[in-house]
Amino acid sequence: MQAALALGRRGLGRVWPNPAVGCVIADTAGYVVGRGWTQPGGRPHAETEALKRAGDRAKGGTAYVTLEP
Repeated sequence: MQAALALGRRGLGRVWPNPAVGCVIADTAGYVVGRGWTQPGGRPHAETEALKRAGDRAKGGTAYVTLEP
């Protein structure tokens, strides 16, 4: 979760009207396979970026997100 919080800080002041969000995807073994944060202007969202970077390795994994679903 610390990594997701750090990623979310990258968007502070640049993602309005959306909140600055960070996301880390861990595979079933607990290894980080994707990271993302909300991009300037609020799109794409952190979860979308992290899943795109994780690809198929995200299947069955866990998403750690700094904002509730």
